[in-house]
Amino acid sequence: MSRLEGRVALVTGGLRGIGLATAERLAQDGAKVVVSDLSPESDPTVAEVLGRLGENASYISFNVAEEQGWKDAVATISERYGRLDVLVNNAGIDGTGKIHEMDFAVWRKVQAVNCDAAFLSAKYAYALLKSAGEQTAGGASIINVSSVMGFVSFPESSAYSTSKGGVRLFTKAAALEFATENVPIRVNSVHPGFVETPLLTEGFDRMVERGVAEKAEDLVGLVATSTPMNRLARPEEVAAVIAFLACDDASYVTGSEYVVDGGYLTR
Repeated sequence: MSRLEGRVALVTGGLRGIGLATAERLAQDGAKVVVSDLSPESDPTVAEVLGRLGENASYISFNVAEEQGWKDAVATISERYGRLDVLVNNAGIDGTGKIHEMDFAVWRKVQAVNCDAAFLSAKYAYALLKSAGEQTAGGASIINVSSVMGFVSFPESSAYSTSKGGVRLFTKAAALEFATENVPIRVNSVHPGFVETPLLTEGFDRMVERGVAEKAEDLVGLVATSTPMNRLARPEEVAAVIAFLACDDASYVTGSEYVVDGGYLTR
């Protein structure tokens, strides 16, 4: 039997990058996967992704930064499946710029999508996760995708680093709260380094537009050589760690931060 057989998992930002790789891995491990993203259900990409995940997969379109979106999404999952065992908060956006030049609206949007969503998800999925957790040996699992930028930063990345650092500490606070109250929900964070994803490519393209580098390939080479393993990560390498935290093999793991960075933070 697959280690997530009979479990239901929600993966936000699941149509591409780490989210898509995670949805595929959890489906391979036997879970019924609910993919969420901003694209409407009519988007051809949705059909393509669901086709790859198999007949047990479904899709919900909602904005993770909006409170009502979470209320509706959890209600849909409850009606559709009657349980939620795994919640992967992966949806995220980049936001770069000098502090004195950045619009406050940009700052707030980055915090809302990257950090506020972690709170909203835990708040509104709490009852469904708690119920499912009481039925499994390892409990339910929340995995918050943060970043190495939750530990360190770069110039012009104040908004992104702040949001990812917030995710890191919210994870610990939620894990402690649930554990001390004997609530069977484990909460952990995953901190990827530089990963071959559309988000990274788009961020590099914007840096090229601002004159930081002549071409995106130069930036890819720079971050690769600054990583001890001398390459970028593949999305499935991050997904493998998320899948471990989702299953009963991680039954005694909560409040932890898993760095998947090829050794970047060792320097």
